[in-house]
Amino acid sequence: MPISIQMSLAVIVVVAVVTFITRAIPFVIFRGGKEIPETVRYLGRVLPPAVIGMLVVYCLKEVRVFSFPFGLPELIAVAAVVALHVWKRNNLLSIGAGTALYMFLIQVVFVN
Repeated sequence: MPISIQMSLAVIVVVAVVTFITRAIPFVIFRGGKEIPETVRYLGRVLPPAVIGMLVVYCLKEVRVFSFPFGLPELIAVAAVVALHVWKRNNLLSIGAGTALYMFLIQVVFVN
């Protein structure tokens, strides 16, 4: 069901405002010289790798290794992401190149 332009703009504005508020809250809470609690520092250290791990599991959860293409595009793309990240230490480069490689593999190389 298509929505109107006004409804689309309203959704965009609400999402933008909520995003801004959630990004601004830490600056309001921890303004000035307030000490950042140890729990918040701990979460800042452990959450990014945990989120990346969950995203990897989510992306690979429906890989079919017993039927064509036997998970090869996923394996090749994951290996490329790991290799690029170890080599360059650039998240954007490794994730972007891995995504582009995966799309190329499933649309050009491993076509049913």
